Amino acid sequence: MALFDMPLADLRDFMPPRAEPERFDEFWQKTLEQARAHPLDPVLTPQDVPLDLVDVAEVTFSGYGGHRIGGWFVRPRDSAGLLPCVVRYLGYTMGRGHAHEWLAYPAAGFATLVMDTRGQGGGSGVPGYTPDPAGSGSPEVPGFLTRGLSAPEDYYYRRVYVDAVRAVEAAAVLPGVDATRIIIAGGSQGGGIGLAVAGLVPEMVIGALLDVPSLVCFRRATEISNVGSRAEITEYLRTHRRDVEEVFGVLGYFDGMHFAARATVPARFSVALMDQICPPSTVFAAYNHYAGPKEIRVWPYNGHEGGGGEQEAENLAAARRLAFGDPATR
Repeated sequence: MALFDMPLADLRDFMPPRAEPERFDEFWQKTLEQARAHPLDPVLTPQDVPLDLVDVAEVTFSGYGGHRIGGWFVRPRDSAGLLPCVVRYLGYTMGRGHAHEWLAYPAAGFATLVMDTRGQGGGSGVPGYTPDPAGSGSPEVPGFLTRGLSAPEDYYYRRVYVDAVRAVEAAAVLPGVDATRIIIAGGSQGGGIGLAVAGLVPEMVIGALLDVPSLVCFRRATEISNVGSRAEITEYLRTHRRDVEEVFGVLGYFDGMHFAARATVPARFSVALMDQICPPSTVFAAYNHYAGPKEIRVWPYNGHEGGGGEQEAENLAAARRLAFGDPATR
């Protein structure tokens, strides 16, 4: 790997213009209204797992179209009072995996809801169990970035972003959760999903932990790198030559920059300067447009792994500051 994007000094000032669709707010308002017409109906099914210090349940709730979305709900056992909750979104192709893989935040005093990403988990080594029953039948290349790309109403990430909002709404009513202390967290695709949630329902969360977020600056990402999920868009446009502007017009409804400009909750970003999957300029585009209090951790010699375990440790400390005002982590 090597540096391939702008110098860091230029990245800190990079604010590309936001050519958002005129109907952006109307589109998302109607989308969420339609989703909320379905009862949320969160259901917890306790799991018998060999863990002594936490309680684990499978959680399901109604996401986009009333489709049932699955995940894990893990909380410290025998905890007194209401707990803050971290809602976690997953990287591309990941599923929720196994409950014991999500113990860091429960060990730090949080309840945790891990949301399966519909249709994913089949190729990452981390299994998922939530299908994507909707689809437009329009042409696509393998993967998820071009699924339903013919119209914003049909696009795959419309469903995923709605699922993610509904996950926060589900967390807020789960037993033992303090609805006034919900934090959203995710990396890569999960960071992009979290960014959308921060812009769509900032009143429902107290903070966002967004590591190397994707789903930002789709056009630029395809122009400067042919690695990762955005390469699916490149491959699609290689054969749909006449559809370039229409495609990026649809993707404008899902670009993290536009959600960043509407997000007001404190956010902690991270970026890796050798990351070709989520190029640094796309991360800084979201960060620089972000409307709320913010900070960004820069990892100069890392690729898409970002800060790895060191970043997770910093995020845990940041979450405790947000939820508990923990002076030990200042």
